[in-house]
Amino acid sequence: MSEIKIFYKDKEKIKVARSLSALKELDKKDIIWIDLLDVSDKTEDTLEGFLKIEIQEDEEMEEIELSSRYIQTDDSIVANSNFLKSDFELEPVNFIIKNSILVSIRDVELESFNETVKKMFVNTRNFPSGYHVLVALFETRVEKDADLIEDTTDMITKLSQQIDASREHMDERLLVQIKDLQEKVTIIRQNIMDKQRVISNLIKCDFFPEELGPRLTMIIKDINSLFDYTKFGFDRLDYLQDTFLGLVNIEQNNIIKIFTVINIIFLPPTLIGSLYGMNFDFMPELHWKFGYAWALGLMVLSVVLILFIFRKKKWL
Repeated sequence: MSEIKIFYKDKEKIKVARSLSALKELDKKDIIWIDLLDVSDKTEDTLEGFLKIEIQEDEEMEEIELSSRYIQTDDSIVANSNFLKSDFELEPVNFIIKNSILVSIRDVELESFNETVKKMFVNTRNFPSGYHVLVALFETRVEKDADLIEDTTDMITKLSQQIDASREHMDERLLVQIKDLQEKVTIIRQNIMDKQRVISNLIKCDFFPEELGPRLTMIIKDINSLFDYTKFGFDRLDYLQDTFLGLVNIEQNNIIKIFTVINIIFLPPTLIGSLYGMNFDFMPELHWKFGYAWALGLMVLSVVLILFIFRKKKWL
């Protein structure tokens, strides 16, 4: 759904206009944030002419090179950052800030944006400019990333319990779950690494408000903490994968062990049967009255002897 939101100051309050036509009536000094959600190229062109900015194309927003993801001029900042959705899909967002006005361009609804809007209306004094909104958006996103990591950690714990409960019969679906969780942790790590690069550049910006410096530094510290948690998640998943493969090997070894024991048990009887099946003329037992019983007895005795040896050696 296409949507335009223009957040502006009206005395001590923050209000929202939902049409670009409102720009003609508003003073630029009162505009804080312009949020564009899945708007048309015509709308973007209108905004570019009004603010004297250049909105990037989708292909440029998705570029991974740092030179394409962060651009700073004498009076403006252009930053591209991926925001993680609940289904672990990365959604690129383009931020442009000029003359203290923040412009955000995105294609889908993002919970981080909705949470930031709520914060704006609850604490209007904390959002005097677009710079403050931008910092709040990244703070909220990092909080969401922390929640995702916590949820993923809970999934890893449940998976560990599943493996423990299924140790006698390993299901390949457990290995698929481990692989899926590894993918999710990788995506989260990639996402917070993206935030780290953007925030690091904002800290270096010479015209970014100094009062926001401590908040940017705190975001970096939070991101570093999240890196530690993702590493812990990777280590746990590696351990679970090794445990799963180890239990599979034990299960396979037990199966092979059973077949090996069966083969060894039936080897002597097979040998005895083969010997007395040769039918040579000069075999003493060939015409013996008790020859058949003798052969069966030898077979049973050989099986019992092997089982006795295996039990004594604790191989069974």
